[in-house]
Amino acid sequence: MPPTCESVGGVEIRVLSPTAILGYGFPLESLRRGLAMEPDVIGVDAGSTDPGPYYLGEGIPFVSEHNVERDLYFLLKAVGEKGIPLIIGTAGGSGAEPHVRWLLGVIERVLKRLGARLRVGVIWSDVSKEWLLSKLEEGAYIEDLSGYLGPLSPSMVKSSTRIVAQLGLEPFMKALKEGFDVIVGGRSVDVAPFASLPVMKGFDKGLAIHMAKILECGAIAAEPGSGSDGMIGILRKNEFEVIALNPSRRATPLSVAEHSLYERTDPYREYVPGGYVDLSNVTYEESPEGVVVKGARWIESDRYLVKVEGVKLVGHRVVVIMGARDPDFIGRLDYLLDSIMGEVKTYYGNDGFEVHVHVYGRNAVLGPVEPEKTPCHEVCILLDVIADTPEKAKALASYIRARLLHIGWPGRKTTAGNVAFPLSPSDLYVGRAYRWSIWHLVELRDPLELGKITGGGG
Repeated sequence: MPPTCESVGGVEIRVLSPTAILGYGFPLESLRRGLAMEPDVIGVDAGSTDPGPYYLGEGIPFVSEHNVERDLYFLLKAVGEKGIPLIIGTAGGSGAEPHVRWLLGVIERVLKRLGARLRVGVIWSDVSKEWLLSKLEEGAYIEDLSGYLGPLSPSMVKSSTRIVAQLGLEPFMKALKEGFDVIVGGRSVDVAPFASLPVMKGFDKGLAIHMAKILECGAIAAEPGSGSDGMIGILRKNEFEVIALNPSRRATPLSVAEHSLYERTDPYREYVPGGYVDLSNVTYEESPEGVVVKGARWIESDRYLVKVEGVKLVGHRVVVIMGARDPDFIGRLDYLLDSIMGEVKTYYGNDGFEVHVHVYGRNAVLGPVEPEKTPCHEVCILLDVIADTPEKAKALASYIRARLLHIGWPGRKTTAGNVAFPLSPSDLYVGRAYRWSIWHLVELRDPLELGKITGGGG
């Protein structure tokens, strides 16, 4: 039996969330208010899959290094002064080895500026192809989460450029027991930096994870919301309270309840490795400082599943941004694009490239399920070309861009350009392009089967 919160000598535990993502920033006064409330741990998420597969594939962060260093300066200073741990999840944006090492370099530089010595522990979340292939061979439970990739196959694993696992709470709890001042986690569930210490201390797991889900986005759950500000959570035996740290914001029952629906396909279930939190009987009550939340229940699963994310290189990308306002051109745009693509296939064949055209102002976001059929007076055309070489991508983009600019049709009233270019150069080489190749749940024999822990960068 795990210890209860009473048996470890505490009736409440306080978790400080300074910002939604490390590098998004926070007002210093908000941090000071949070630290004055004597938190037991500072948690901060540092990553997301929202920016897509490119950053995992390239091994680079999507947040400015300057901004990350600024945030870390004040957070590491607080760790040294308060003697409380700082837990960072999904280091460097995607949580793979190059992202973790990048963040460790920033931490080392900040500690030198501070003249501080802190014990830094690292949780690695990289998945080798050999390990994942062995899971396939032994018939482990594996489920496609994407809805379009299908069953995991050896070819999907072998073609992947980089693979990580979204670790649960257990590796973080183990690292906490080893006494690190700072824990840098690789790819991990969003709630891990915030729920690990409370669960390790014996507090209710369902309440701890629900509170963590609200805290992981900083003050987004406040009114008005912000991802560049903080909140604090106070977990007790049968409830928790969340409080916005900025006096210009306030956590309200509505704002907190709305955020409880965030990133969830089922409004009543919050899934993490090992089970889910049942939110069907949760209540939100206003308190003098924020919101008191009750009712979350932890439901254990008979399988311990982690999400495994993999990307593969698919080519090189060039994008072109164009604007159009001629109603005759806009009305014929689909016909004109089909005509141009017919020419492209004649000149370049059918292999080694992809062309995607997104027409903003018409249906670029929702596509064929767009409910608003109101005619538009102007559109932004985003041409996205991916080819197996940079030269081919540039050639295709140049050809399609030129044809859109000058293509004619019966009854055309002018021979001037059909589109305008807000940028020069108009054809922008973005770099290598990646696609999600693995987005699957994989069963572990043990919660610590992955998540190797080391000290520093070792």
